Amino acid sequence: MGAGVILEPLVVIVLLFGGSWINRRTTPFTSRNHFRRTSSENVRSVSPDSLQSGYASPTPKDGLLSPRAGSPVSMITDERWRTREVGIFGLSCRVTSPNTVVFEDRFLSRLLRKLPFLVENWYWALVYWTYQLGRAFTAVTLQEGTVDVARRHALQLVKLEEKLGMFWELPIQRYFLRHPLAMTWINWIYSFIHIPGTIAFLVWLYYYTITRNRVDEHQPGKPAGTVGGSPAGPRLYQARRRTLAVCNLLAFVVFTLWPCMPPRLLSDPAAEGIEAELGRSYGFVDTVHGAKGAGSVWTENRFCNQYAAMPSLHFGYSLMIGLTIMTIPLPSHHQRANRFRFSHGIGLWLPSWYRLVCLVLGFLYPFVILVAIVATANHFILDAVAGALVCALGWRFNGVLLNLLPLEDYFLWLVRIHKPEPSEINMRHSLRDWDSDDSDERNDALPS
Repeated sequence: MGAGVILEPLVVIVLLFGGSWINRRTTPFTSRNHFRRTSSENVRSVSPDSLQSGYASPTPKDGLLSPRAGSPVSMITDERWRTREVGIFGLSCRVTSPNTVVFEDRFLSRLLRKLPFLVENWYWALVYWTYQLGRAFTAVTLQEGTVDVARRHALQLVKLEEKLGMFWELPIQRYFLRHPLAMTWINWIYSFIHIPGTIAFLVWLYYYTITRNRVDEHQPGKPAGTVGGSPAGPRLYQARRRTLAVCNLLAFVVFTLWPCMPPRLLSDPAAEGIEAELGRSYGFVDTVHGAKGAGSVWTENRFCNQYAAMPSLHFGYSLMIGLTIMTIPLPSHHQRANRFRFSHGIGLWLPSWYRLVCLVLGFLYPFVILVAIVATANHFILDAVAGALVCALGWRFNGVLLNLLPLEDYFLWLVRIHKPEPSEINMRHSLRDWDSDDSDERNDALPS
């Protein structure tokens, strides 16, 4: 693993704490009475129906939750209790949970108001380590026959890809093996981009959709009293964070019920049997692990489940990130299209430069990750297809996790902490700017 043992965790720590500093509040937080007054006004004036499911799930057409279930401000019945609506598949009910606003003046609550991204660090750690502990439990409780089952499933994928005419893993890997420098870079991309890249994306998305939309603060190039980020607002960020959690949940279920060996392990020289000989016959090379590889601390430890290739969360995460960047709603001054004139009065309209940059970056990131997972023999192409399906399900149905908000209320009540919510005032300003945007640009920004 070499320097990666130190550098990768260090990069993750720097990103998490750097994100907390970048997204800190520089002005005093809104008072409780003012917050309640403006919140109640916004709940009446801003309907979640005005946001499409591409920005923030759920909406009524999702059939998962009632429109108010995802609202950052629930109905407050008195000082100590709040009412939330939870439900699924069109069925909903109201539940009462503690109102932690009574703890807003405690030290930890004030710290979270000053550094609200610390809450996101907690969410990320909770989701990630729950997933990793699940993988570790699966790894240490592997039965003797699980390896044979995982190999058999991998060979089934090979046969299916051959029937579909898409068994391209071997020629792709052999191409990069003929170019050692490119192979080295691909190894590093596979090992060290997945986790740091995802965290960097969350830091940026929080900053662009929430921090820069605080009307009471100065940010670079944004005078106080104006918004300067994406008009999508906090709900886009929250939906994408929930999408990652759903991806992890679905992936854990799949690889637990259907273990699958990555292509690189098919070449295990110590394996015995007809299926083992068949696997070795393909000639896959493990380019990441070994003396000249770029093994990661996340992939080279005894608690890592080596038979969780299906689905590929490397690709699922990167696809979610790429689609979000490609479809991110832009402020109106970044939406001006460019017209190129040709002879005889013929012209061509292209999206704004900002949108073109989003489209290029949003395409390149998942494409590079796809090449990396295949070229390093860590995933089959069908693993990536499954990762894309997991991403689509998480994107569409992430709102189901809002049903856990009452449990979070009880937990925060027990630890006597009030979690700050993105300002509803900022959301109203963002929605107002969004409603004034060009409708054609809005349709271009929405995913289907």
